[in-house]
Amino acid sequence: MTRHPTLRTTLLAAAAPLLFSTAALAGEVEVLHWWTSGGEAKAAAALKSTMQAKGHSWKDFAVAGGGGDAAMTVLKSRVVSGNAPAAAQIKGPSLQEWAAEGVLANIDGVAKAGGWDTLLPKVVSDVMKYKGNYIAVPVNVHRVNWLWANPEALKKAGAKVPTNWDEFFVAAEALKKAGLVPVAHGGQNWQDFTTFESVALGVGGAEFYTKALVMRDPATLGSATMEKVLATFKRVKDYTDKNASGRDWNLATAMVIRGEAGMQLMGDWAKGEFLAAGKVPGKDFVCAAAPGTAKAFTFNIDSFAMFKVKGDDKVKAQNDLAAAIMSPEFQELFNLNKGSIPARLSMKMDKFDDCAKLSSKDFVDTAKGGGLVPSIAHGMAVPSAVEGAMKDVVSQFWNDPKMSAKDAMTRLVSAAKVK
Repeated sequence: MTRHPTLRTTLLAAAAPLLFSTAALAGEVEVLHWWTSGGEAKAAAALKSTMQAKGHSWKDFAVAGGGGDAAMTVLKSRVVSGNAPAAAQIKGPSLQEWAAEGVLANIDGVAKAGGWDTLLPKVVSDVMKYKGNYIAVPVNVHRVNWLWANPEALKKAGAKVPTNWDEFFVAAEALKKAGLVPVAHGGQNWQDFTTFESVALGVGGAEFYTKALVMRDPATLGSATMEKVLATFKRVKDYTDKNASGRDWNLATAMVIRGEAGMQLMGDWAKGEFLAAGKVPGKDFVCAAAPGTAKAFTFNIDSFAMFKVKGDDKVKAQNDLAAAIMSPEFQELFNLNKGSIPARLSMKMDKFDDCAKLSSKDFVDTAKGGGLVPSIAHGMAVPSAVEGAMKDVVSQFWNDPKMSAKDAMTRLVSAAKVK
């Protein structure tokens, strides 16, 4: 039976090439992540190649599951058993929760040496810190509020790319009449909530979104606007197919790629699937802001936290990984494969496609204009217990034809109070 190396031996080995430059020793860094689909696997390979170029070997510890829930379960068991991986994909409020347990390393040294405070927007660097100290390093910024469409499917249906929800339902109806699946969807709670938060942002706007779903204000959660959001959200389900339940997100994307479905509401990791299939943006597929959200941006930031170790050599090895992740070379290579944009500012975007260039521009603009908001569906906005409770309510509403919007609002108010 293969045994996982201890964190001590992993990091001691990883530090060797840095400490003894004349010795041909290869270190090993075990990394926990959940990038297992086509585009994501290529992105993970980019980090692997970057670390190999720095003299390390990469031990892949991938746990399938798009939302990362399965990976977090595995990580907790590893940490409890004293066998934590060298680095783990952790993000959002979960970073602060792990840091509060005293298990994460302070990486201020490498952050200051690399000038991270000037290279990252404050909204990003704040997420990466605990009590003012860096505890994690961002690899990218995903925009969640995207609409993906197959132009040939739209053409066949005589439909256009929708810019608001009224236009969305006109397009969906046309696709349905043309014998196509209007909306490719996977019936998993994080996918349901991805759609829900895009509807909330498009119907209510960024201020409403923040007040209702991030600040969890009871009056806003029970407002007439929220009732309209829920009613609009429920209409979307009418245009999904009967086999949607349990479908993985990348299989839903494949439906759009093949022209079986016209549209998908999903973050820009979906673009990685189109690119992995050899499709060209603007020609073979369309990327547009989710209906009504052109001036807003829900962000999902993948990041890596490293676990606390003792000894200068081990700390240096961890810093080497952090520095590699923030390097412009890796940020470019990784995000070209992942479909996301660099978290690092002032990067040249000439190698990126038009979807990424639009995302980068909107990221900067919304950061200045107040439209940049965290994604609840992807672990960026609220404590994990609250997120889980809210996802449950939204999926129950999505799947229960008898549940009214008012009932769902009452349940959301209760879910928002979960401790």
